[in-house]
Amino acid sequence: MIIVDGQNTGMKVGNFANLEEILVKMMEEENMNNRIVTDVLVNDEAFSELYPHQAEDIDASDIQKVEIRSVSIEQMAGDVTSELYKVITLMVNGGKRVASELRRAEIGEGLEIMQDVIDVTRHFLGIVAILRSEFSIARDSELLPMTAKLGDLLEEMSEIMEQEDWILLSDLMEYEFLPACESWNAVLGNLAEDIAQFKAA
Repeated sequence: MIIVDGQNTGMKVGNFANLEEILVKMMEEENMNNRIVTDVLVNDEAFSELYPHQAEDIDASDIQKVEIRSVSIEQMAGDVTSELYKVITLMVNGGKRVASELRRAEIGEGLEIMQDVIDVTRHFLGIVAILRSEFSIARDSELLPMTAKLGDLLEEMSEIMEQEDWILLSDLMEYEFLPACESWNAVLGNLAEDIAQFKAA
């Protein structure tokens, strides 16, 4: 059984070789145009790929039921823009904690939080990139230097971590990373406005 957004598609899992074939076929359907998949459940258990094309390794014979849940791009954009404020708060709070732990010579704790900050920042940049590609963002020229700045800081963080210069890393977090994150709050409001105008057009 293959279900999309609560509706049984009538397609049979046995007609496909593996999970990836099912997902590709479903995304080709016309009713999935301008929609983003939020959840995939296989045999009523949440599925997300741990490595590229993992779905190809899941044989259809092991699947009884696939459920796909999606939302419109417009709805996702509005929801995501609201959530990005929370993500920025996580980045700022994490950056402060990293700087504090490293200054106290709590290197292990600081680096553990640092990895979370890096992961969240990469995720944030990925979402912004998707929003920029899917919507006509009037203030795109405003976003470009800001995304580039965060990207450059991520590279610099990695280099300093390799050098194990913890004081320099704490300075970078406090004096460059935090201001770069905080500057996004005003821009996110503008991004939400642009998306709202795109939806109304």
